[in-house]
Amino acid sequence: MRTANAPSEDAAKMIVVVMGVSGVGKSTVGKRLADGLHWEFADADNYHPPANVAKMSRGIPLDDSDRAPWLLSLELAVEQWLAEERDVILACSALKAAFRARLCSHAPGRIQFIYLKADYLAIAERLANRRNHFMKKELLKSQFDSLEEPEVAIQVDATQSLEAIVDEIASSLKGQ
Repeated sequence: MRTANAPSEDAAKMIVVVMGVSGVGKSTVGKRLADGLHWEFADADNYHPPANVAKMSRGIPLDDSDRAPWLLSLELAVEQWLAEERDVILACSALKAAFRARLCSHAPGRIQFIYLKADYLAIAERLANRRNHFMKKELLKSQFDSLEEPEVAIQVDATQSLEAIVDEIASSLKGQ
């Protein structure tokens, strides 16, 4: 898998998208990475319209038409962050290649994907223990069914400790 390096301090700002299925640790890893890099953190879950959250809360998977307004909101946010020269870590499922392409459409070369990878059983166990989140364990199969693994990303084993994951990503972004 190919990777790209984070820019130097004086280079153009960028967005790092921590991606993968629900429950893989995108938000937890993204927040810790953002803290360590002194970057901003954003969670794509906060960009879902209320109808999507309600649907997922009822255990109903989203389809691409449900995701369209969410993706548009994310595209606009990415465009704004880059126009404002902000470094941002974005936790976002970005399950399909088309979704990732849309996120990159306004900023070729300024978005780096980090793919947190784990198998179904490991994530199902995590989701069974997660509380107070709209994404239910019953929707995990639909996440894996939709997942198109990225060809260009930093791939990280999401079953490692949080510290190991964040260290691996930070090292990869620094080009080590």
